[in-house]
Amino acid sequence: MAKRSAPEVNAGSMADIAFLLLIFFLVTTTIETDSGISRKLPPWQPEEQEPPVIKQRNIFTVLVNSNNELLVEDESMEIGELRQAAVEFLDNGGGQGDEACSFCQGAKDPASSVNPQKAIISLVNNRGTEYGTYIAVQNELVAAYNQLRDREAQRMYGTTFTKMESNYNDPRYTGDKDALKEKIDVISDMIPQKLSEAEPTN
Repeated sequence: MAKRSAPEVNAGSMADIAFLLLIFFLVTTTIETDSGISRKLPPWQPEEQEPPVIKQRNIFTVLVNSNNELLVEDESMEIGELRQAAVEFLDNGGGQGDEACSFCQGAKDPASSVNPQKAIISLVNNRGTEYGTYIAVQNELVAAYNQLRDREAQRMYGTTFTKMESNYNDPRYTGDKDALKEKIDVISDMIPQKLSEAEPTN
């Protein structure tokens, strides 16, 4: 009796099926990407180094409670007023002698900051603060720094700081990026962003 041959499985299209399945999963699967807030951290300091002495007049305190209410310098304030208050603090120019600010246009209040290089904005949030409020407060404080930087960049270079940063990060920019980076560094050194965040309170 002759052996019956086993039927062969046509595997010619298996590669096509695997490829189609791969395309299907690539199209239908969402890949989670972490997002966060861009912040430049201060340079590392050796532990044995003494912390710098900071005068109270150079600290602008912003507290956000669990009801999303702001307490700025011990006074209640709306988020819409925060940017201007921060600008007035940073641009106060109340310093004398070596601490004097040559470009500040503020009120020169002796009880407020001496110059933008010494000024620090301290932000304290409550653990119950809503994320949207946290971001909105951050945005207003960063916008205060950018407002001053734009003003000085316009005065010194005829363009805004925001535009210079945008050009520097644009791969299609055809100008001198090294010269542009130097200008950005000059403005950043004049008005450094010192935004300090403490641990959230209960």
